[in-house]
Amino acid sequence: MTAHRYLVALGSNVRHPRYGPPRRVIAAALGELEAAGAWIVARSAMFDTAPLGPSNRRYANAAAVIESALPPEEMLSALQRIEHAFGRRRRGRRWRARVLDLDLVLWSGGSHRTERLTIPHPEFRRRTFVLAPAAAIAPRWRDPATGLTPRHLHARLTRPRPLPR
Repeated sequence: MTAHRYLVALGSNVRHPRYGPPRRVIAAALGELEAAGAWIVARSAMFDTAPLGPSNRRYANAAAVIESALPPEEMLSALQRIEHAFGRRRRGRRWRARVLDLDLVLWSGGSHRTERLTIPHPEFRRRTFVLAPAAAIAPRWRDPATGLTPRHLHARLTRPRPLPR
């Protein structure tokens, strides 16, 4: 049995009727990942971030490095089952508030691309809410497309820039 490692981004900005506020939703989701057979190698602290798009609610974000025998497509299905169990519905407006968002960001096998799944996640290099927690727990993991680590990508994204003259 081959073990795969994944960097998973977690986010929530909606209270769950059973688990409560977003930070507790993320903690519960990590527990569900373990129940689904993933071994949590590392988990980041939680970060509060501004939303993308029309949502007015702030997000709680975190990242986890997990290990599992599941290949990428099956891991995506497992993550989507967890999201669905928490009440996530994939219809309507793209950037709306959500109780739980789980994204496969990086994979120990490098790149993976199908109609349903692209790893590395296509947007992670432009998202501080993914890179900050990722840099904290996987600072040396390299993006197969750029060769840069989450720490380097985060530094590039957040470095101060001179004001225009």
